[in-house]
Amino acid sequence: MIQTADIERRGLEERLQTMELLWASLTQAPEAVPSPAWHGEVVGTRLAKIERGEGEFLTLAQLKERLQRRTP
Repeated sequence: MIQTADIERRGLEERLQTMELLWASLTQAPEAVPSPAWHGEVVGTRLAKIERGEGEFLTLAQLKERLQRRTP
């Protein structure tokens, strides 16, 4: 088992490469990675808002602006 200390001893570049390898290995079989129940609930809520005509759609520029305001 890999310990946190093992990871922390690595340099930034090696840790980033490790993350990329982990992500690539997980995406090889996405059906093997279960989604939590709350994901389905969020999607259901958003679809219902769209069906009621209450959905909010943002451009990429609007999204970036909103995210920048949230970041301290």
